[in-house]
Amino acid sequence: MEYDDAQKLTSALADPTRFSIYQYVAYSKNPITVQEVADHFSIHPNVARLHLTKLEDVHLLKAVSDKSGKGGRPSRLYSLSDQVVSLQFPPRDYQLLADIAIESLLSLGEAGEKALINMGYRMGTEMAKRAVAQSSLHVQSASLEEKMNHIHRLVVAQGLKPEIEVIEDGCLRFRVQNCTFSESAKKYPDSICKMHNALLTGIFQTYLGNIELREDESMQCGCKSCNYTVLRYK
Repeated sequence: MEYDDAQKLTSALADPTRFSIYQYVAYSKNPITVQEVADHFSIHPNVARLHLTKLEDVHLLKAVSDKSGKGGRPSRLYSLSDQVVSLQFPPRDYQLLADIAIESLLSLGEAGEKALINMGYRMGTEMAKRAVAQSSLHVQSASLEEKMNHIHRLVVAQGLKPEIEVIEDGCLRFRVQNCTFSESAKKYPDSICKMHNALLTGIFQTYLGNIELREDESMQCGCKSCNYTVLRYK
């Protein structure tokens, strides 16, 4: 994903109401109308339309006219955009280059894999620090809920469908429904999963401090999602 595209996506999702609307449409089984969004969030239809238009402008959502044949002005039906994959995942044009770079690193053996993992951690840390700098969040004084909301928003912008919740002793359960690096993971499953886990660790540590990201289940093993426990240490 290009830096400018990432900036646009982050900006579009920075508004809490718009982010909630995006989630509402993304997880809906059927296309959503402006009025449905207005009713669900108790906002004026014109405000709902502005939020939906902004999400459509950055290609997070797509809209079509309702051709149901009902009288009156046709409604616009909003759903998750087909272009989200090209925006949120590494473009396919770069897949060959990514494979060459990964294979070159892994050809170095243990040292190459370690470098790949370290790069993942550094990228996750830098993404999180950039997101914090662009927001008004003060990490040291922010509540756990505020930090979780920021993590959730950042991970959504990376193309994942995350779920995050607090479990016992203040630890977290974290689940993602798809993989940003799915194409590369098919060829190098162990190394790519380690790198991706390191990237996620970098994100969580930036917000939460000393943590351990424990992978409990993986889509590479046939599970429907990648499930993690985030163990927090004081």
